[in-house]
Amino acid sequence: MKYILSISVLFLLIFSAFTGHQNKKFTSLFDGKTFTGWEGDTQNTWRIEKGMLIGGSTVKTVSHNDFICTTRSYSNFILKLKIKLTGNEGFINSGIQFRSKRLSNPAYEMTGYQADWGDKYWASLYDESRRNKTLIAPDSAQVMKWIKINDWNDYEVHADGPHIQLFINGKQTVDYMESDPAIPQSGLIGMQIHGGGKAEVFFQDIYIKELP
Repeated sequence: MKYILSISVLFLLIFSAFTGHQNKKFTSLFDGKTFTGWEGDTQNTWRIEKGMLIGGSTVKTVSHNDFICTTRSYSNFILKLKIKLTGNEGFINSGIQFRSKRLSNPAYEMTGYQADWGDKYWASLYDESRRNKTLIAPDSAQVMKWIKINDWNDYEVHADGPHIQLFINGKQTVDYMESDPAIPQSGLIGMQIHGGGKAEVFFQDIYIKELP
């Protein structure tokens, strides 16, 4: 009888742990009203309007890359958000940093993985200010069938150990395994507006689910 009870208790513990992981909910990273939980240039580059986090300008050229990032780090997670990029002159580009950190020189730059967003970089994985190259990119013709230029798109970043996946509007664009054990698997999440263009990027409905 004691043996049967022990097996039953063990089963319940395993089942509870499994269902607890499965049922863990997404939490909001942006309340749509304040910069609580975020830090960056909120005087000149980043602002909040109608529940949206907005960076850049279509009136004047964005002078350099700029990021607004979380005040805490994240390791393994699923990140979901909506993104819209508009622009009319110069290099029109944005992206989502993750497992990243701020640099000190220049202080406005970040280094780490970036879920890229912009012409020739749509939904690809870039290594910002580190290896300085696209690590993996989707088929350029196929991805154009999935994205909505100058409109809202649903972007997802899945980071679980060395395994990274990107999805745009429900379509997987990147499936990447990090082979370098020296690359950090934890860091800040940041939203970018790229320098060199008259461009604005809009973010809303930013949610995260942390994984074990």
